Amino acid sequence: MRPRFSPAIVIASVFLSSHIAVAQAPAERANQAVKSMSLEEQLAVVYSRDGGGFGAASIPEGALGSAAFLRFPARLGLPNLEYSDAGLGVGDPRHVRPHGVAVSLPAGLTTAATWDPDMAREAGRMIGSEAWHAGFNVLLAGGADLTRDPRNGRNFEYAGEDPLLTGRIVGATIAGIQSQHVISTVKHFAMNDLETSRMTMSANISPQAMRESDLLAFEIAIEIGHPGSVMCSYNRVNDLYACENSYLLTKTLKQDWHYPGFVMSDWGADHTTVRAALAGLDQESSGNTIDSRLFFGKMLAEAVHRGDVPKDRIADMAQRILYAVYDIDLPAHPPVVGPIDVSDDMAVAQKDEEEGAVLLRNVHNILPLRRDMHVLVVGGHADAGVLSGGGSAQVPAIGGNAVPMNDANFPWPGAPVYFRSSPFKAMQALGLGSVTYEPGTDIPRASNAARYADAVVVFATKWSVESIDSSDMALPERQNDLIAALARANHHVVVVLETGNPVDMPWINDVEGVMEAWYPGAAGGHAIARLLYGRANPSGHLPMTFPRSATQLAHPDIAGVDARTAFDVQFHTDQELFYDEGSEVGYRWFDSQRQTPLFPFGFGLSYSQFRLSNLQLHPGPKTLSASFTVTNTSQREGVAVPQIYVTLPDGGGRRLAGWQRIILAPGKSKATTVALGPRILAHFDAAHDCWRVPAGDFRVRLAETALDDGAARVVTLPSWIMAP
Repeated sequence: MRPRFSPAIVIASVFLSSHIAVAQAPAERANQAVKSMSLEEQLAVVYSRDGGGFGAASIPEGALGSAAFLRFPARLGLPNLEYSDAGLGVGDPRHVRPHGVAVSLPAGLTTAATWDPDMAREAGRMIGSEAWHAGFNVLLAGGADLTRDPRNGRNFEYAGEDPLLTGRIVGATIAGIQSQHVISTVKHFAMNDLETSRMTMSANISPQAMRESDLLAFEIAIEIGHPGSVMCSYNRVNDLYACENSYLLTKTLKQDWHYPGFVMSDWGADHTTVRAALAGLDQESSGNTIDSRLFFGKMLAEAVHRGDVPKDRIADMAQRILYAVYDIDLPAHPPVVGPIDVSDDMAVAQKDEEEGAVLLRNVHNILPLRRDMHVLVVGGHADAGVLSGGGSAQVPAIGGNAVPMNDANFPWPGAPVYFRSSPFKAMQALGLGSVTYEPGTDIPRASNAARYADAVVVFATKWSVESIDSSDMALPERQNDLIAALARANHHVVVVLETGNPVDMPWINDVEGVMEAWYPGAAGGHAIARLLYGRANPSGHLPMTFPRSATQLAHPDIAGVDARTAFDVQFHTDQELFYDEGSEVGYRWFDSQRQTPLFPFGFGLSYSQFRLSNLQLHPGPKTLSASFTVTNTSQREGVAVPQIYVTLPDGGGRRLAGWQRIILAPGKSKATTVALGPRILAHFDAAHDCWRVPAGDFRVRLAETALDDGAARVVTLPSWIMAP
């Protein structure tokens, strides 16, 4: 006789089994699932399929019109993986989704310039939530490549030149994305620090220097954010392609860092089957749509049957992919397509820009602007919107491009996009005086108008885009001539820069104000207006050094940058780039060379003033912390970002070892303690595969910028060793 069960018992049983499954560790759930899969099923998940987002004739069944998708065996009960660009919001590169509304964050450099991990996490949460509501559960976000060259076309996506700042900001962004049950990546692993010849260039650097700079940024980001995937890059590293580089993918990432997730290739970054599989690549992205070959499809299956790739390696690939799925509990939280809250998400993007814009110059307190002024706004299409960076990080503008362009004239990576958030219109809404606009294309006309204004705000732009590095740091299209002419006509000129990198400023001593707004995002116009009129107090600090010229750089010339057409993404030149500066990146290079940049890393003015005092050092067993006091000496609430730098006993450039972002009311003081990053105190010992703190005297500075001597103390520490 069949046993009888009451409905209550059945419901309880189902709930209990589901609860037990969820309670299991992600690794155990993934391991059990993989054991139940046949070899053919395992092989079917180690490459993603074209998602129809790049102009395909039709969107494949099961895909959403995006970068890629992957279908699991139905009996596993897992939703498809749906992959979406980009790092600053949900992308739709060929506008194939009819309702692909998304809010763009400001540039990654903006978020880094906040020096605020909480802001970064909230920004990540916002774009993760939008991805989830658009049906996506893999977001190709989390750029952690360091700024080794301020002309790199993709710097705007990343978080600057310092490994500690980059790691903490990018890690927090990733954690925010994954809090929404969306797998985040960290990319591009590794040394993808230029776009010129990125498909073939070899970044040559010693393992020690790489571990102390670029790889340290990734290590910290992974520790904080726990991304489900690492995306390996196009370039070669020490002559081996990154996606078949066992030192990067297996030795460093999986063995030393104990990374449990999976490595996916960038689109077209894989070149072999056996070598890549044995080196540590776990998933080929979108069937290699760049050159139509599929290395991890039939060719991988044949390699397994020949015995060239062990079956255990295929199981490991599948296990790592499923680990990422279970780690964010995707089975219990599949995406639910629905509308986003545009108003709330715009508020997040606006707050990010208000915290991350950097006030570089403010002579005679020209800013904040008085509301009774007649202000002339010039240039930058400020009457229409704000510029964004291009490439796979591009988020479609809500309502369309504010500056109409014929996209047919712009093959990949597309036309410049302006978001419909006009700084000029927002300034009109905030100002009590008159605000007028001149496009700036007629320099004599704009100069004449400037003579009759109380102040001039000129918007200067330079577009940065994936696949193209700048050949110089100059503003294009006679913008320097425009600024110089305006400064001759009016002594009260403020320059607002919408750029993804530093630019030359030959007019710097002729203007009273300069604000680096970066690419301000979908709500950037409102944020800029509030900053200019004092509704928001600037608190951003530079995440990268602004050189006086390219001659100050470790590599003044980018080999091959002028040897191709603007939209040639194949890069036929085959460059070998030797990073002989090692880990002395950015401000560390300037410090070691005793050079003075235009603006140092960490620099940023405010409408408030602060005093730093009472630096004390507190060494412990294998630890070091610093305490100090910050005082707001002004009459306005503001944000201070005191920074701690350390110089090791054997010299070299100083290193950022910690910081604190502190909000203070007028006249108030706050005492705080900052723990210094332990690996910042150490060198990587490549011969013994460990971090080694040298014994001796460490010089610790409390400063406002990387090159500010500030208050200094010396502490003597013993040597100690840390795991790799």
